Amino acid sequence: MNKTPKITLSDVAVAADVSPITVSRALRNPDKVSVEARARIDRAIHELGYVPNPAARALALGRTDIVGVIIPSVSNNVFADVMRGIDEGLQGSGLGVQLGTTRYSPTTEEDLIRVFLSQRPAGLIVAGHDQSPVARRLLEGAECPVVQIMEVGPAPIDLAVGLSHFEGARAGAAHLLAQGYRAPAFLGAQMDPRSQRRLAGFRACLAEAGLNAEDPVVTTPEPSSVSLGCRLLADLLARWPMTDAVLCNNDDLALGVLFEARRRNIRVPEQLGICGFNDHEMMSAAEPPLSSVATDRLSMGRQAIGLIRSRLAGAGPERGSSVDLGFRLVPRASTARRRS
Repeated sequence: MNKTPKITLSDVAVAADVSPITVSRALRNPDKVSVEARARIDRAIHELGYVPNPAARALALGRTDIVGVIIPSVSNNVFADVMRGIDEGLQGSGLGVQLGTTRYSPTTEEDLIRVFLSQRPAGLIVAGHDQSPVARRLLEGAECPVVQIMEVGPAPIDLAVGLSHFEGARAGAAHLLAQGYRAPAFLGAQMDPRSQRRLAGFRACLAEAGLNAEDPVVTTPEPSSVSLGCRLLADLLARWPMTDAVLCNNDDLALGVLFEARRRNIRVPEQLGICGFNDHEMMSAAEPPLSSVATDRLSMGRQAIGLIRSRLAGAGPERGSSVDLGFRLVPRASTARRRS
């Protein structure tokens, strides 16, 4: 069986009645080609079934048109929102995405960084600021923009977009105290570095208020889920039955806490206040609606791509720049305690 001859860029140029250089320019920088010529080129590409050679393009440009994105999980709704923001930020850029997941493994992250860098990406987006020394050295030597997302810190490798998880959790704990709760607890799952910083923010707030900053706290390295939130509240109340409020390190746990409280006929918010973190849609749909610390995951993804696009266009920003998106405490009925 004879193979169909490979369609080349020159074939497209002949069909579109333009030079091969014009076709190359239209694929690389479409704004520099007239609308009429672009239309003929697009039509020729469609009719001929032309597929650009990424290796040749990478050789010519010194990079591909792919942005590598390395995140811990695709099942976590937080990262799903970030990816949606990245997709929105890519529109009209001519860039694509290659996704890798670490499953919270530092060695897997190192391996993915090596693979992505070997492919000459247009940029890299990585989650967090707690890369291993090996991963950090690889990223510091990257010949492309590197954006660390999810949080901001004092020394980004190149660029960063996120928020302070410490301050967000401290604000959540302060909200519980302001509502009249005096025995708040912290529930945490997965306990990655961002969750650890949320726990530290909770403890800092309690210490400032003169309360016990160490207990009650119940955490687990298990992946977060609603059912886990149910179990963690049961464990918490078995050890500290006087707990009157809970700050959860994410919204899945908070919803599970609400379900378990209702099973036990614990009145929310009178007997138990509940506050989550991230403010997913389910928080406002729960009954009662659940308070949460809102984070802007969509903007995080969009701005990460925006920083890469700006750098590729030669417009900066400078190495070491950070975009702090902040957070917003969203109080709802789950913490609206009636004070005596």
